[in-house]
Amino acid sequence: MLSNWMLVAVGGAVGAVLRFSISEATPDTGFPWATLSVNLVGSLLLGLVAAATLASTLSESQTLLLGVGLLGAFTTMSTFSVETITMVEAGHWRRAGTYVFASAVLGPVLALVGWKGGQAVF
Repeated sequence: MLSNWMLVAVGGAVGAVLRFSISEATPDTGFPWATLSVNLVGSLLLGLVAAATLASTLSESQTLLLGVGLLGAFTTMSTFSVETITMVEAGHWRRAGTYVFASAVLGPVLALVGWKGGQAVF
């Protein structure tokens, strides 16, 4: 059986590769759709993982692998921050504001949807 550290590392490796793959596959339109997408999907899925964990549907090991490792590496606050600064520095205030608003409002809303949906299922 893998240690907790290894579970997080394996999940993290998979999450980072998934995030990189999505970034590479998403066309550059001047708006950071890839980062917004992974952060919103990750929020929804982490809400679901949290609900499953609280309902004892997921074990501690599964929660570490999926929630901490995979989703922790899949989502990215640091890239969100740098992309926001880059848009502001380029004078794209409206684009940056839309990005910050969508991330800050939709992320928690989707986490709640995942959580409540998970509670209904589990």
